[in-house]
Amino acid sequence: MHTRAASWLRHRLGRAVVLSYALALILPAPGLWLRRPHPLPPSHLTLHTAPLLLSLVLFSAGLQVPVRALGTLLRHPKALLAGLALHLAIPLTVVPFVAFLLRRTPDTDGGSGLLTAMILVVAMPVAAGATVWTDKGAGDQPTMVGLVLASTLLSPLTTPVLLATLSPLLSSGYAHTLAATGRLAQGGFALTAVVLPCAAGLLGTLVLPARRLGRLVTTVAPSAMAGSLVLTYVNASGALGSVLTRPRPLLFAAALSVAALVCLLSFVLGRVAAHLLRLEAATASSLTLACGMNNSSASAVLITASLPDKPHLLLPVLAYGLLQKTAANRIVTRLRPAPTPGT
Repeated sequence: MHTRAASWLRHRLGRAVVLSYALALILPAPGLWLRRPHPLPPSHLTLHTAPLLLSLVLFSAGLQVPVRALGTLLRHPKALLAGLALHLAIPLTVVPFVAFLLRRTPDTDGGSGLLTAMILVVAMPVAAGATVWTDKGAGDQPTMVGLVLASTLLSPLTTPVLLATLSPLLSSGYAHTLAATGRLAQGGFALTAVVLPCAAGLLGTLVLPARRLGRLVTTVAPSAMAGSLVLTYVNASGALGSVLTRPRPLLFAAALSVAALVCLLSFVLGRVAAHLLRLEAATASSLTLACGMNNSSASAVLITASLPDKPHLLLPVLAYGLLQKTAANRIVTRLRPAPTPGT
């Protein structure tokens, strides 16, 4: 039953995400309530919904890693090493270029708010959802899984470094904001909300007997997909909750434009790198997807946790989340390996 539920939801995930955005626009109040921390009496603990949902999604991703297939990847690591290098190089290439373009706009702070949001997106690890698109496009699944895992496990180191390196591109106010966010990421967010859940799922894959692991996956997988939709709704409520009451069409258009430019450049650079490395079609597809698909949910949760007074920064993050899925659909269609004769 759980397997059928997961399969049903996976095939309708795109429409469900759009519905989550629409619900956040029409009925944001429950999402805004969920964004707030909730004390748990009589204990002194506080429930933070968004990080908890993000942890569930990443635990599920780690639980479904094909560990044996990773052995082949480690013996032939060219695509993995190239993907990790690009994961660091693309933000350092794309963000300064976008900052240069924004300097020529009439915005008094040179688009620092939009740039802050984009830095927080591209500094995140490869999205676990990229494995779903790899599967749809018959891509190289071990390479994609390896890139998701490696970028996630390295994120407590790479995320603060990227934030610190790119913060001089911002105006002083937003530079301080990004520095504070970097301290939060370095201080435990990346470890507790990103790395540990993924590592726990991976550990379960390694130690649990096949039967128990199968039962756990069939329970966790649909719950994680439902949780990802709730997380999308919660994040979108923070950004879209005021759109109807206080419309800001210029901000919305600017957020969409900047997110589209960063998304396009990331995918294009990944595609060019795959071509230069002369990778096979399946591996090229996975590498291209990994370059453009960052964990926008993690960046949205980080913004919510560290910058609750700046919900407008979520707009370009949400736009990027939608755009990267649209681009991924085009990529897996165009780069899908040709069927072998007789199949």
